[in-house]
Amino acid sequence: MERITLKKVVTRFAPSPTGTLHIGGVRTALFNYVYAKKYDGLFLVRIEDTDRERSTKEFEKNILDSLHSIGLSPDLAPINQSERNDIYIAAAQKLVDSEQAYYCDCSVEELDQMREEQQAKGLKPQYDGRSRDKNISKSVNTVLRLKTPLDGQVVVKDHVRGDIVFNNSELDDLIILRSDGSPTYHLCNVVDDFEQGVTTVIRGEDHISNTPRQIHIQNALDYPKLEYAHLPLVLGADKKRLSKRHAATSLEEYKLAGYLDSSILNTLARLGWSKGEKEIFYLDDLIKDFEINEVQKAGAIFDISKLDFVNSQHMANLTYEKFVIHLTPFLVSNNIDLNLHHDPKQLINSMRTSANTLAEIALNLVCYFKDITEYNQKAIEKFIGNSDQVLVDLKEKLSQIEDWSEDVLDELLVKYRNKNELPIPKVNQPIRIALTGSTNSPSLGMTLYLFDKNEAIARIDKLINFINHKDS
Repeated sequence: MERITLKKVVTRFAPSPTGTLHIGGVRTALFNYVYAKKYDGLFLVRIEDTDRERSTKEFEKNILDSLHSIGLSPDLAPINQSERNDIYIAAAQKLVDSEQAYYCDCSVEELDQMREEQQAKGLKPQYDGRSRDKNISKSVNTVLRLKTPLDGQVVVKDHVRGDIVFNNSELDDLIILRSDGSPTYHLCNVVDDFEQGVTTVIRGEDHISNTPRQIHIQNALDYPKLEYAHLPLVLGADKKRLSKRHAATSLEEYKLAGYLDSSILNTLARLGWSKGEKEIFYLDDLIKDFEINEVQKAGAIFDISKLDFVNSQHMANLTYEKFVIHLTPFLVSNNIDLNLHHDPKQLINSMRTSANTLAEIALNLVCYFKDITEYNQKAIEKFIGNSDQVLVDLKEKLSQIEDWSEDVLDELLVKYRNKNELPIPKVNQPIRIALTGSTNSPSLGMTLYLFDKNEAIARIDKLINFINHKDS
């Protein structure tokens, strides 16, 4: 690959294909994407697949497909670290030739003893540089170590955290080539950032300790300095790092649950970043409004209720046509054919605010296409009890209606309530239960309209029979 030498901003997202794309990874990718686009730069993706035992092509495909599906496609073709070994070896050799690295033949037993002695003295266990000046030749038993400066400091200029200072005395001579000749993470990372022309590294705060080590490699290779921004970790409600114990964690799971791509990005953007009182953002808004130095330092709690709210707002903002397109996969999974309904547009518009996710809305629509198989027993006890009189009365009155419209139906219900001096729930809820199995639906006049006359009367009759025979 020819090195990118553009002066514009270049960011990168560097996932390891050892699992599906995590929601925290999406946040990192998003911040890299919007930062690059804000400055008319490039957003790149690098697959860090040097862990050959855990990395798979299936996970790699999931990551790339997920990024594309959510609107975060890279500007250039992704690269794979597993295909770039020769480049890393060449960089390592450059360090050897410039005497910035040396071979070490310390055995595992020797290193273990060294660390035990350091701990016994109350010292931080780290490599003590004992092979630095031995001029050890490369062999099957040697590793290659970077010569880290013995004194002074390295300062990480971080857009989120300000200057982070590390004492070089706290940093040992890290391994950059293993004994089998394979490069380590730090070397690969630095070389790839240089080769890809990366200018700004935006990643999680768990990488902070890696940064001074990588800066030392950059300096040794005479690479340009990079900008850094270390994002707060995404936390669960218990303020611990988000993991599978907090239920869904992968992007795929949230999409299957019926959350829109735009609402996922919106919610993730506000994990650690905000813009006044504004809560609803789309990708174009984020590119315009996002400032990396406005990201907070504290861990960001991923609150599913916030995602629910944002998703409901994004769904409400969709046109009818676009809403149906997003809803269709969930309709199909529930064997719902909108064309079988007498007024599908009214049905969708009446039900699109009935839940916070597309999956839940589709489930709420099932009763309009399939027979009721069970009723909410608590609702029956509360609103009906053992008396079916309201159901019997309204079945008769509804049977006489010729104009089956919302206004006419609402007028009938009001007259019946007033004549019998009954509260609204005692009239409306029994009918709702008969039609939908529960007490949740649009206005009752509309709910009745959404069923044709014969179906509505048949369902009321079915509940009457159920009430009369439930104890038999």
